[in-house]
Amino acid sequence: MAPAGGRCRRSHPPFLAAPISTLLLLLSFLVHGAHSFYLPGVAPEDFIKGDELRVKVNKLTSIKTQLPYSFYSLPFCRPGKIVDSAENLGEVLRGDRIENSPYVFKMREPKMCNVLCRVNLDAKTAKAFKEKIDDEYRVNMILDNLPLVVAIRRLDQESPTIFQLGYHVGFKGQYSGSKEEKYFIHNHLAFTVKFHRDLQTDSARIVGFEVKPYSIKHEYEGKWAEDKTRLTTCDPHTKRTVINSNTPQEVDDKKEIVFTYDVEFQESDVKWASRWDAYLLMSDDQIHWFSIVNSLMIVLFLSGMVAMIMLRTLYRDISKYNELETQEEAQEETGWKLVHGDVFRPPMNSELLCVYVGTGVQFFCMIVVTMLFAILGFLSPSNRGGLMTAMLLLWVFMGLFAGYASSRLYKLFKGGEWKKIALRTAIMFPGIISAIFFVLNALIWGQKSSGAVPFGTMFALVFLWFGISVPLVFVGSYIGFKKPALEDPVKTNKIPRQIPEQAWYMNPAFSILIGGILPFGAVFIELFFILTSIWLNQFYYIFGFLFLVFIILIITCAEITVVLCYFQLCSEDYLWWWRSYLTSGSSAVYLFLYATFYFFTKLEITKLVSGVLYFGYMLIASYAFFVLTGTIGFYACFWFTRLIYSSVKID
Repeated sequence: MAPAGGRCRRSHPPFLAAPISTLLLLLSFLVHGAHSFYLPGVAPEDFIKGDELRVKVNKLTSIKTQLPYSFYSLPFCRPGKIVDSAENLGEVLRGDRIENSPYVFKMREPKMCNVLCRVNLDAKTAKAFKEKIDDEYRVNMILDNLPLVVAIRRLDQESPTIFQLGYHVGFKGQYSGSKEEKYFIHNHLAFTVKFHRDLQTDSARIVGFEVKPYSIKHEYEGKWAEDKTRLTTCDPHTKRTVINSNTPQEVDDKKEIVFTYDVEFQESDVKWASRWDAYLLMSDDQIHWFSIVNSLMIVLFLSGMVAMIMLRTLYRDISKYNELETQEEAQEETGWKLVHGDVFRPPMNSELLCVYVGTGVQFFCMIVVTMLFAILGFLSPSNRGGLMTAMLLLWVFMGLFAGYASSRLYKLFKGGEWKKIALRTAIMFPGIISAIFFVLNALIWGQKSSGAVPFGTMFALVFLWFGISVPLVFVGSYIGFKKPALEDPVKTNKIPRQIPEQAWYMNPAFSILIGGILPFGAVFIELFFILTSIWLNQFYYIFGFLFLVFIILIITCAEITVVLCYFQLCSEDYLWWWRSYLTSGSSAVYLFLYATFYFFTKLEITKLVSGVLYFGYMLIASYAFFVLTGTIGFYACFWFTRLIYSSVKID
């Protein structure tokens, strides 16, 4: 007999689900709405004694391969007819495959030593089981929208119980003094269903779904006769299962496996509204809230100091320039005022800059709205796949703002073909992402994983792109192009001014890379939790804290870009357009480097395909981060340059 184990993984800390400031702002709304509505699919369901409870099975997952597989890709016991549950777009993209199962309970009626089925292995099926055991695959199940967890009780911590999603298919080990490692399967499941009872109606709501997996080589009397077979290794007549065999069930060719299960019901004080709390505290190494707050306060303090220095220096510069009395004095001056005739000259590849700025605006709007919905609870973990679905739909509809932003900037650069810029805005970034995604999906499909996006979903994504997003980009671009163009604060000279030789520290590559450090420093702590939730199969739920980090990211991107832009203009280098975008956008380089560090220090991925998938998806994430942070930095510099050059007297 061998219970499932495994090393405990780091996860996000069990602290505040939203910052205090956000809670205070939303408190009145939340209190009013807490009992007035439920989100679709997550409304409570009451069960009376004897009601049927049907367990659903989900994908098999492994943090070693990152390739999900359907539950029935292995020869587990099957129901008479396999029925797929309706899944939203986010669930399909995540590789979820929710199906019915032969596990059927009756509410508050324990079952002991219930025989599910018998499976005779051949060489092919035994190999399939062994491969999944080697890769540490876990079986995921769902009851009343609650995922199945394995409770691990640890006596050396204040919080002795932690939870892991799903149970391992099996394990490897030695048996009976043999030095050879063999494969064993968890074929006996001891389920525990926790419920909260309403004393007035005697109905109950499910608040917990746990399992203890065992490997037991079942024995029975006489010939196998399906439901009439009596196991000698399990006694259903006692109050609890008695396991009479210490021999685990080996996986090998021509082996016979009998799948069994128990189910017991435990009354719990946990209310239905709090039943997800245990799932959100799946952490074996608590990281203190105050240490993270301190690091954020340091970033805010540095940002405040930078802003104060900039304001004092700029005020002195503007006062000095405006007090010059003669033309001779003005000509002797150096600094950012001297490049006023070139600072608003359109940059090289101005159309490409317009496209990137428009895409960044689209990303920014999508993220802000997504976070607001998440803070309000609409995208909680119980709404499975809701986060990804919301992000995709919001990205599509925010194409309106992308077209508007790109055409406004394009018209400022004296461009005249708004349809051309609208088409590039609608096609370029999604096209690059789609190309990478298609290659990765082909690799997943080659592994026969359920994570491969099916043809129907691909068609839906293409329809969202070309049927909704592209037209909205054109509509936004048309509206933006019809508006009057912005006027520059100063006139641009016909002949470009020569840029003097720059100091080594003002070298474009050096200053751009330096500029990305502070924005990355504002998010790298939160980045650890996000990567952990994605790649170690955990829940991410602290959206309030994430929103706070996002605000700090905006501040740091804007301030560091403005500071470096000011130094650049003081050095009489007026080519600020692209550099402002790349300065804060370079934080994406550090994000990808950190993802590489995380891969080699925290993950145990060994397969080439899995490694390609990891770096492919992190490349997509880094590219998106580049577009987002670059756009924030660009608009900060755009506002800054227009402000300072409109504040001085230009003859």
